[in-house]
Amino acid sequence: MSDKAAVIQTIRDIGIIPVVRAQSAAEAMKAIDAIREGGISILEITMTVPGAVGVIEEVSQQYGSDVLVGAGTVLNGETARACIRAGARFVVSPALNLETIEVCRDLGVAVMPGALTPTEVVQAWSAGADFVKVFPAGAVGGASYLKSLKAPLPQIELVPTGGVSLKTAADFIKAGASALGVGGDLVDVKAIREGQQHLITERAREFVRIVKEART
Repeated sequence: MSDKAAVIQTIRDIGIIPVVRAQSAAEAMKAIDAIREGGISILEITMTVPGAVGVIEEVSQQYGSDVLVGAGTVLNGETARACIRAGARFVVSPALNLETIEVCRDLGVAVMPGALTPTEVVQAWSAGADFVKVFPAGAVGGASYLKSLKAPLPQIELVPTGGVSLKTAADFIKAGASALGVGGDLVDVKAIREGQQHLITERAREFVRIVKEART
């Protein structure tokens, strides 16, 4: 199995992609440790984190293959390239940028562009997306919207992001989500600043349990 195929399978298996939007590398590392403790070894570091590319590099050097680190909020091919060089093993975007998909395909890295309408979802998939991030999912009807998209497009792997919480996670999985992008509801930066990392660990465990149950 190629690295890319293994990455895709890990994302499917775990089913949760924590989105880290910390204010510093130190904060991001604390979040990562708390998430891992809770049983999730995937994380997406967004380009909104100060020095994000450096954080990706630090994480991939420190944890190696123990953590599946990806880059988020990637808006163009050039940024995708820099993140992949730094060690990102998957690339996520909030929107559909064909150049980003192309760069990731050329370099053999899993890519998850963002899309919302059926037209965009199909366009992203046709361009070679491995997953399509449905964003912002919560703002347009949540799980019922995802279910409506999935009905005519069962072959497309959808990852709802935006509005995914402990309350909505099960519904999204039952609606056909391949995985869930989870931001503030899991990666609570305030908890990190207050030295309450255990809250993130507990939430991570809870998300893992909910996804497992919803799939059975």
